[in-house]
Amino acid sequence: MGTPNQRVVVAVHPGAERYGSDRMFVESVRGLLAAGCHVIAVLPGPGPLCADLTDAGADVDFAPLPVLRKSALKPAGLATLIADTVRSARHTRDLLRRHRPDAVYVSTLTIPTWIAAARLHRTRVVCHVHEAEPHAPRPVRLGLASPLMLADSLILNSAFAGTVLTDTLPALASRITVVPNGVAGPPHEPTPPRTTLDGPIRVVFVGRLSPRKGPDIALAAVRRLRDQGHDIRLTLIGSVFTGYEWFEDQLRRDAATDIADGTLTMRGFTDDIWSELAHADIALVPSVMPEPFGNAAVEAILARRPVVASRIGGLVEAVAGADSAALATAGDPDDLARAIDDLISRWPTIAAATDAACAHARHAFAPQRYRHTVATIVTARPTSPAEETDS
Repeated sequence: MGTPNQRVVVAVHPGAERYGSDRMFVESVRGLLAAGCHVIAVLPGPGPLCADLTDAGADVDFAPLPVLRKSALKPAGLATLIADTVRSARHTRDLLRRHRPDAVYVSTLTIPTWIAAARLHRTRVVCHVHEAEPHAPRPVRLGLASPLMLADSLILNSAFAGTVLTDTLPALASRITVVPNGVAGPPHEPTPPRTTLDGPIRVVFVGRLSPRKGPDIALAAVRRLRDQGHDIRLTLIGSVFTGYEWFEDQLRRDAATDIADGTLTMRGFTDDIWSELAHADIALVPSVMPEPFGNAAVEAILARRPVVASRIGGLVEAVAGADSAALATAGDPDDLARAIDDLISRWPTIAAATDAACAHARHAFAPQRYRHTVATIVTARPTSPAEETDS
């Protein structure tokens, strides 16, 4: 339990895994704890994230979290969402009454019921938006963005995400603060890249195996480079979201020959991405759909590995300032192959540039800066009418 004078923050997150926004949620909680808050982290159920949160010093509670998904656009999906919302309302109300928080931090725009509940309890609410879907139909984007009008402040992880949101609902602009993700580097000094590319060129993809992340585009690009005479191998690191098993099955079928001849290795999920990056020469982030940010690209830079990322969404911001990074047209294996080939052709210069790129990323995406900024926004005290008059 917190002390009587301690600020209490309920921090809500829709998952309990250790991917992307899950890890950022832990970093946000660490920032709030460092600011002296008593944090109650609310998750939909047990998972790997629970241990990370309790180790950090937070209390963990579980609650049903109705999540806005595309399926809610269909009658059956909408009925399920309404039923889940009704069932969760009492639990949410009881939890807020029990903890009486000074602020509620909601780590996604897809659980708007918590934003509304905090407003009903006259509690400061901050929503951290990790999503950016510019190609979604406007009614969908408007439906997701409208509940954010109830939030006191919004945190977004890139200027791109901010543009997507304000293009949908311009009135939100005054509430937005862009806070780039805080990305931790390897626990040890990163291994420098090879000075010469003797032997097979090792290329790695780290991320979810899904159509939007582009592992199939990476494989197609590597095939083109092999056709051009390069001795190059690709390793895919990552697993699938539940429901996307079909994609991995399809990928394995299409790549059966590549797997058999050693051109492609599929390792699945690992907690130790740093060992995989250390073993690689070049990292690929070939996303087909816009990413709000690009943790995987920053991690490659922090590991002192040249990286090729798609010229799309927040990935452009993630690699900005890194001379060891290149951009390629999203969804175009020919352009991805061209960008990889360009790095290979300039290898001594590119390898030498990884040190400065790493130093830049350590500063620009420092976890300490991220934690402090998020905590400052969440714990900000409302300006009283008298203070507004004086100013």
